[in-house]
Amino acid sequence: MRSSCLLFSTRSIFVPAYQPTYPKTYPNCRHLLREGALFALFALLTAFGVFAQEPGAGTGVTSTTIRIGSVLDLDGEARMRGTALKTGLEAALRSEKIQGRAIELIVQNDSFDPKKAIEATKQMIKQGIFAMIGNASGPSVKAILPLLAENNIPAVGFSIGVDYLRPGVGGIVNFRASFAQESKLVIETALAAGVKPQEICAYLPNDAGGIANLNAIKVVLAKQPAMTETANKIQQIIDMSGEEPNRNGIGPVGFYSRHTQMQVRPGYDSLKQWEKTANTQCRLVMLVGGTNPPTSSFIGYTRYKGEKWTISVTSQVEVPTLLNDLRNYQVADKIALTQVVPALDSSLAIVEAARKDLGDRFDSSSLEGYIVGKMFLAAMRSVKGEISRGNFLNAVRGHTFDLDGLTLDFTGDNQGSDLVQFYSLENGDFKPQTPQQAQKAFQQ
Repeated sequence: MRSSCLLFSTRSIFVPAYQPTYPKTYPNCRHLLREGALFALFALLTAFGVFAQEPGAGTGVTSTTIRIGSVLDLDGEARMRGTALKTGLEAALRSEKIQGRAIELIVQNDSFDPKKAIEATKQMIKQGIFAMIGNASGPSVKAILPLLAENNIPAVGFSIGVDYLRPGVGGIVNFRASFAQESKLVIETALAAGVKPQEICAYLPNDAGGIANLNAIKVVLAKQPAMTETANKIQQIIDMSGEEPNRNGIGPVGFYSRHTQMQVRPGYDSLKQWEKTANTQCRLVMLVGGTNPPTSSFIGYTRYKGEKWTISVTSQVEVPTLLNDLRNYQVADKIALTQVVPALDSSLAIVEAARKDLGDRFDSSSLEGYIVGKMFLAAMRSVKGEISRGNFLNAVRGHTFDLDGLTLDFTGDNQGSDLVQFYSLENGDFKPQTPQQAQKAFQQ
């Protein structure tokens, strides 16, 4: 019996990659048989590749690569922005290594559809990704955040300024300024130009992103005098439940459906109804988180109707396409734009590098993708010890980064940049301006 037991003590020869130290004998053979069976099973599983992954591969990290994912709209209504962000990310990450590991960027297309975004994210999680980076669609981002949180996957540099990414807990790392900051700058500029709080309206998509943006506007307007009733109307709109309830005809907001993006009449009629019932006028109409063509179609329609509204547009639009559309609509003034990246003609080293790396694909959206990619690299190079998600987040929190002249500060929150640049449409092009210079866009 003893010799039989000693025979099983040679079990380690079946698994040469796993060589623990064992005693030469066991007190009883039942224990030995049980142990031998377990290690024989381990050997078989290893032989069939069940345990063949490298340590950390399930989190997107192997000895040679760090795999990260991005879910973008590449063929839907925001395809130009999605494609530009992808281009910027790829240019920033190309040929870069972290601790000897290449960066592998996997991009999936969601066609601006939250359901597709969820499926794409699930696939990436199954494949193993270290982080999600650069996503841009508000509805899709909101849909996948629970999946990322559940799997402890950092959300890095999402190109959207919604409030549910701020102040942010867990693994959310923002690059850009928020919609609230953009809205605050526009509203304060308009007020300084003589626009009354009651004369500030909005035109938004009827989805989660649009409601998040409306909340950002409400936060700013609610602080103005005699705006309690209007703020309550806005809150009523925000609190409406359902996938896409009819939010028109209630407050100083017009809504459009993502599925009927060219039908601007319902949203326009909602604003005209507000002007009548509130005995006011919409001197400023804010388009926050919009895309083309809904943005340009609305602007063109309001000019066709003879409105003298000043329209403000946030950074979420495809600027080259917007400019071309505005020229076709013969719109040359009273359009304001905010951007959250440095001016394209900036002398900052990171902008010059992006301009060189991107060539004729260089624009504000590709520049944002480029900056986000460089932000990720800077944080990864600051990781102390092994590459892990926890160590990555620790490298970001409470620290600052110099991206070739562009400073990102995470000492107070999870957002690196507070930059908001104001532009006004002049002679068919957007020109950077100070808030003081931009006031003339709001003057009648």
